[in-house]
Parts: sequence; structure tokens; C-alpha cells
Amino acid sequence: MKILVINAGSSSLKYQLIETDTNEVLAKGLCERIGIDGKLNHKTAKGELKGADVPMKNHADAIKAVIESITSPEYGCISSLSEIDAVGHRVVHGSETFSGSVRITDAVMKSLDECSELAPLHNPPNIVGINACKEVMGESIPQVGVFDTAFHQTMPKKAYLYGLPYEYYEKYKVRKFGFHGTSHRYVSARAAAMLGKDPSELKIITCHLGNGSSIAAVDGGVSVDTTMGFTPLEGLVMGTRSGSMDPAIVTFLMEKEGLDTAGVNNVLNKKSGVLGVSGVSSDFRDLEAAFAEGNERAGLAIEMFAYQVKKYIGSFAAAMGGVDAVVFTAGVGENSASMRAKCVEGLEFMGIKIDPEKNNTRGKEADISTDDARVRTLVIPTNEELMIALDTKEIIGK
Repeated sequence: MKILVINAGSSSLKYQLIETDTNEVLAKGLCERIGIDGKLNHKTAKGELKGADVPMKNHADAIKAVIESITSPEYGCISSLSEIDAVGHRVVHGSETFSGSVRITDAVMKSLDECSELAPLHNPPNIVGINACKEVMGESIPQVGVFDTAFHQTMPKKAYLYGLPYEYYEKYKVRKFGFHGTSHRYVSARAAAMLGKDPSELKIITCHLGNGSSIAAVDGGVSVDTTMGFTPLEGLVMGTRSGSMDPAIVTFLMEKEGLDTAGVNNVLNKKSGVLGVSGVSSDFRDLEAAFAEGNERAGLAIEMFAYQVKKYIGSFAAAMGGVDAVVFTAGVGENSASMRAKCVEGLEFMGIKIDPEKNNTRGKEADISTDDARVRTLVIPTNEELMIALDTKEIIGK
């Protein structure tokens, strides 16, 4: 079955065409600057387009560009639109309504719109992407929504509720939702496979570390806690996000800096994190380079990030009553040996020990533990697109 996977942003659209019988990626690409001038990056086994100028006044134009690219005699991989069996969409927020992937219907679209209040930066573009596919591809090709929040719907109330008046949960669904669920689900399942065990037998801590970062406690194959909360702002210090802090800081800064709600939100989401601490960059590669040149604040940002990861590994092991494996994934987790080493430094008492030589790896599955480590430390590249494609195949099969 050929599944087109769509991840729509406000001015961009990432895509992959996946043959789910073999898990082969037939085509992949990115539409950028939608609503401005339009740029297309597209790749198949036949060839590659980089930064091609393709007018895209809206997401429907972007979807048309995707279809034209994958059916192109020169750069394509299928002969016509009819070869696409279904479309799987990444949707960021499903609230409590969706605990799993669903086929898109009018009722589902109504619910997605209602969820937009909880994810105003993410859900509206996701909805636009779904509507664009309907407009260009017609109603005959089924579409499926796969939610970032769904995997974490197994968290118990003691983990997801905040210490606020209970009525705010009842009225507004103010609670921890968690994000990156598709990634945490994929890598925890892969970890079990690498260890030759059923997921139900394992307690796994998955560390999705990138510009946006979150950690999840996966006990018996289900999420029981995670670091991101009501929004993706909670938890670890990230590229540009502050992470968890004393909430009174918000009103303090509003008063001192004369900020309104939009202004303070911009500070916490766009100007904070390792960018705010270092004053250099939100990219950890830039921070490492700056620290090597003597920039102490860049070094501080790196140390803060690693320290917080270490704390959450310890706290989630305590919450689950033990841990069998720690998984590193996403851009930083998959590629930075030095960051992985810093994140587990001092955790030998828990049975976590990594081999420096094995840790010298990038972007591929590996067990980087020492032979005598009681807890396995794994590097597993995430594959959210494949997870979306496989979920779509399963939903359509039903």
C-alpha cells in the first residue's frame, strides 16, 4: 500500500510517499515559503530537486506541486494519483478526544477545530493541510489523522493533572497532554525489538532531544509520564523554549518589561532556552563550537540541558520503579556523542554505563552500553513518518 504522509506547517509542508509493504520511502520532500513565493525540495531514486521555484499561494498549490513531483516522468516514482491508497496526516493536538489514529470524517474535522484552542500554532496548519488534500485529491482517497498527543493518553491522572482548582480541568481541559508521541512510540517499540523482548516486559525512558525536546517514561509499552505538558513549553530547556520554571516569573516579567500575553509568550517560546542562555544560537552544534572557542555561556547552556535530561531520567526511573533501557533519538540524541555522554554521566549507580567507543556513532541504531551495564543505553533514529504510514495502513485496512 502506498501512503502519502503529510506534515503541514503554517508556511511549509513536509511529505513522504511510503510503500508500507516494504517500508520503502519512494519520495520525500519539503514545500517552503507557502503564501510567499514557493520553494520545492524533492527527492526520489531518479533524482533530486533543490530549491525549485514553484508558485504556492496556498497549501492546495503545495499539494499540487507534491502530486506533480511524485508523478513526474523525470523525478517521480508513480505514474498517477490513483496509485496513492491513502494520506496520513501528522496532527499535533488531539486533546482527550483522540487516544489513537482515526480516519478523517466531518465529525473528526469538527473536533480538530475545537482542539485548535489548545494548539493555536500547530493544529490550524494541520487542518489546512487536510483540507488542501481533499481539494486537490478528491474525497475518494481516504485520509487519516495521527496525533502527537495520542500515545500519552495512557498517563494516569496523578501524572497529568496540575495542582490547580479541579474545575479548570473540567471546564478547559487544563492538564498535561505531552507531545512527540509518535516518536516516543516508535523508538520504544524499536528498543524492545533490539533487546529481543516484548514491550510489555520493559521499562524504557525515551529521550527525544532536538530543538524541541521531551522525555517519556514507557512502562510495559505505554506512556505513563512525559515532560511536555499542556503545551510543548513545559519540561526540558530547549532550543528557544524556556522549559519548566516558577510560573510566578511570567507575571513578574510582564510587570517589569511591560509585556502583554503575546509578548511574554514570545519570550518564553522564541527567545529563551539555550538561545536565551547562550546568546549565541538554538543549535547545539553552534553552541559546542562557541564553547570550544571559549564562550562560557554557550558551555553553560549545554550543561543546563544535559543536567535536566539526567534529572528526568532519574525521576522517571523512580516513577516506574526501575528502568531497563534509555533511548536517545532525534537530531541531538541521534547525532551528538558528547551530549549523550553528558546526559548519563554519574548515573552508573543506576546501572547506566556507556562505552565511549560504541558511543562514537551518528544517525544509526546502536547499543552503546558497556557489556556489563545493567541498563542498556540505545541510539535509535526516530521515524515518525513510517509510524504515520503504518497507522494509516492499519486504519484503512479496518
